[in-house]
Amino acid sequence: MEYRQLGRSGLTVPVLSFGTATFGGTNEFFQRWGQTDVAEATRMVDLCIDSGVTFFDTADIYSQGASEEVLGQALKGRRERVLISTKTTFRFNDDLNQVGSSRHHIVRACEASLRRLGTDHIDVYFMHGFDALTPVEETLRALDDLTRSGKIGYIGASNFSGWQLMKALATSERYGLNRYVAYQGYYALIGRHYEWELMPLGIDQGVGLMVWSPLGWGRLTGKIRRGQENRSGRIAAGGAEGGPPVSDDYLFGVVDALDAVAAETGKSVAQVALNWLLTRPTVCNIVVGARTEEQLKQNLGAIGWSLAPEQIARLDAASQETPIYPYWHQKGFDERNPKPTTW
Repeated sequence: MEYRQLGRSGLTVPVLSFGTATFGGTNEFFQRWGQTDVAEATRMVDLCIDSGVTFFDTADIYSQGASEEVLGQALKGRRERVLISTKTTFRFNDDLNQVGSSRHHIVRACEASLRRLGTDHIDVYFMHGFDALTPVEETLRALDDLTRSGKIGYIGASNFSGWQLMKALATSERYGLNRYVAYQGYYALIGRHYEWELMPLGIDQGVGLMVWSPLGWGRLTGKIRRGQENRSGRIAAGGAEGGPPVSDDYLFGVVDALDAVAAETGKSVAQVALNWLLTRPTVCNIVVGARTEEQLKQNLGAIGWSLAPEQIARLDAASQETPIYPYWHQKGFDERNPKPTTW
């Protein structure tokens, strides 16, 4: 297993973590992702730990807390051997204040997550989205208090835009509060918008990236190819609902490049797509999910080897898109604003 620092923090994490959105499956939306019970979850946790994947990611809204409960049960007796991250912000129930990033909600949501997980501390606690109705300093002071109490180790942000993350970092610096050390965001060979603003920010501010949906909402598993109907898996079950639209021409162009590199390396399409992410600036961890043990084993095969520079360049070229303004305009001034990646 390879390890990296989690942003500008002292925490070392494995480059792969296991995402548990498939645990529970107690409502219609998450049933499409998976319905892993405690017994199967325990077997997957065993496999992860044996492989060095000792970092587990969940959220309070995954099956309305059932994911956290199943993960807590699966980790019984070995909590101190692993790291856990979870999240809050999105609406949990119909209670008026069970949503957002207010002190009221954060404190109660954290306590509830601790109970469901069966632990006394959360290693990395994420704000799942930006709450524009709550003052940033209120959110950060609540997180700072939870950190100082030992209930949270580190804090992170997820799905923020660049200005929202920078405002939070500046507020932490101004008031001497704990700062976001990690950003959990969508990044994949068919979803590279993270590179335009958030990656340069992460480099400048020392914020590490935990990648969610690294296989592009299941589109880069190797099951989708030109002229083939997708008859199985998460997408066929409707589990890509809410994912970003991708044109067929763009998707198949990327898959063609992945197929070629996979043939050269003897790896699967998914393994190549995951390995490519590990070559990118700011990436310190990839959250991989799995509906079955076989899928998990396949994902674990993404590490322990390296793509050749020429192969990386081909994948870059196949997946590049023209940035939106002002990023396409800024490319003309690379003399003073060197870019961390090739667009």
